[in-house]
Parts: sequence; C-alpha cells; structure tokens
Amino acid sequence: MPNLKNQAALKDLTEKFKSMKGMIMTEYHGLSVEQISDLRNQLRKSGCEYLVVKNTLSKIALKEIGMESANEYFEGPTAIVVEGDDPVSPAKIVSEFAKKNEKLVIKAGILDGKVIALNEIKALASLPTKEVLIGKMLGSMNAPISNFVGVLSAVTRNFVCVLNAIKEQKEKAA
Repeated sequence: MPNLKNQAALKDLTEKFKSMKGMIMTEYHGLSVEQISDLRNQLRKSGCEYLVVKNTLSKIALKEIGMESANEYFEGPTAIVVEGDDPVSPAKIVSEFAKKNEKLVIKAGILDGKVIALNEIKALASLPTKEVLIGKMLGSMNAPISNFVGVLSAVTRNFVCVLNAIKEQKEKAA
C-alpha cells in the first residue's frame, strides 16, 4: 500500500492526466536547475506545466485513464510537459529547447489519447500557433468582403474621375 504522500501525488497526477489535452515525455538527466527553471518559465507562459514525475506513479495514473501504451516511455529520469489548450506552443518550446540543450531528450508524447512519436512532435512544432492560424483564417474570411468594398469604391471613384475630367474639358473649352 503506497504511503499517504504517494497516494496524494497519484491522485493529483491522475487528475492532471484526465484534464490534459496532450503530454510530452522528456528525459532531463544532465540539465542544471537553472536550465530546468528556464524551460518551466517558458512553458508556463504558454499555459503548460513541466513536472518531474515518479515513473511508478505515472504508470499507475496512465493505467487509470486507459493509456497503458505510454508506460514504456516512463523509464529513467522522466519529466513531462502537461499541455493545456494549444498543443503546438509547448511542442515548439520543447523542440527549440532540446536543440539548444542536447541533454534534454524528447521521448514521445500523447495527443488526444494517442501516443505520438518524436517525428510527430517535431511536425507539430513546425505548425503555426493557434493564434496565427486563427488570424490567417480570419484574414481569408475578410478578403472577399474587403475586395467587394474595393470594387464598389472603385466604381464611385471612377465615376468621380470621369465627372472631373468632363469638368476640366469644359473649362478648357470655355
């Protein structure tokens, strides 16, 4: 029977796993406290957490939510990125951090209840952020309306130019 501290940690971890949109499992062995704190701060800005977890508790929590397929990645020193609403931002942050710090190793991830490999995390990191995609979509939705307004104003502008040309022509003739 686990002690009370581990029971509380297991309950907290299970709740985090249930509410998460995604997770990235990393190996942090060899990173300094400063480097881990820097990564945590970067992730916190995007609404994510970076947690060093006990492998045994993580495996039990994954079993409780039906994700036993990710158990194989909880070997050795493991830390996880628990993602909020946007899975792209944390993937970008962790990938960039791993490029700068070779000691951070991305093992795998979970997205929408499915285990994803390293290459899928890198593909996810190459996508634009949610805000950029929304901006592009709104811009493309706004384009037809803007073009229509431009066409309508061009008709009036051309009409005014024609009237002005007629006025100038009559002034020269007079």
